[in-house]
Amino acid sequence: MQNRDLGQIRRIIARHKRWDTVFMVIGMLALLVGVLSFTALFADMVIKGAPRLSADFFVNFPSRRAGEAGILSAWVGSTLVMLVTALFAVPLGVASGVYLEEYARKNWVTDIIEINITNLAGVPSIVYGLLALGLFVYQFGLGQSILSAGLTLALLILPVVIVATRESIRAIPQHIREGSYALGATQWQTVKDHILPYSAGGILTGVIIGMARAIGETAPIITIGALTFIAFLPPSPLQSTPPFISFEWVMAPFTVMPIQIFNWTSRPEAAFQNNAAAAGFVLVLMTLVMNGLAIYLRYRLRKNIKW
Repeated sequence: MQNRDLGQIRRIIARHKRWDTVFMVIGMLALLVGVLSFTALFADMVIKGAPRLSADFFVNFPSRRAGEAGILSAWVGSTLVMLVTALFAVPLGVASGVYLEEYARKNWVTDIIEINITNLAGVPSIVYGLLALGLFVYQFGLGQSILSAGLTLALLILPVVIVATRESIRAIPQHIREGSYALGATQWQTVKDHILPYSAGGILTGVIIGMARAIGETAPIITIGALTFIAFLPPSPLQSTPPFISFEWVMAPFTVMPIQIFNWTSRPEAAFQNNAAAAGFVLVLMTLVMNGLAIYLRYRLRKNIKW
């Protein structure tokens, strides 16, 4: 009887192991479909765009002649718009997440706020563009400027940053807070010296996801009136005379990389298609550099934390 029971247990274990193998194979196939698809598209983009990747391509303005066209105004505009987006979205999103998780009372008001924040993360980007067109462009009089674009994309990624901040804070063990309070620390000291440092890695993960989404958005930027053809740069943020910093650039007209790519792909000439492939490759590199910097900062923060 005992041997029979052992044999039955072995058969059950073997059957479960077979199912584990089946699910592992299915998971690997699903992963390969995504990876191979991206690899094929990326390789095709590199092959088509590689001949156009030169110094002139980065320092030339867009042109009606494909061989002379460049992405200077586009990559400068994308960089400045992302700077404004980060300056508004990251502090506001982190502060909102900290308040909701550590300070706000748990009642029906905060429940409604939490539901709305979660729902806003799934709202189509064109809705944010329409909101920004009426609010920033017309109501506040910011016009079709870098500031309007940065604020629009900041609103777009704000729910992502808030949700990531809250989830990172929730993952911190409660005994860290209790130990801090037991030693006489105030709530703000606990948040500043313990909660934020320990949750910084998860918060940066949310920032990475949000910024990666923002840099590739086209619909809201077109809605607020970004230019599809621009042959000049915004005023420089740095000056040679006091006060050495200028903010005139935030009100300047602009274009960004996704709009430049869209403009080129809409043209029938094959040369412009190659330009679009080269610009797409540069946009992917910009995203990887931006994400790589955030990942490096997250790694350094986690390395310096001692639980």
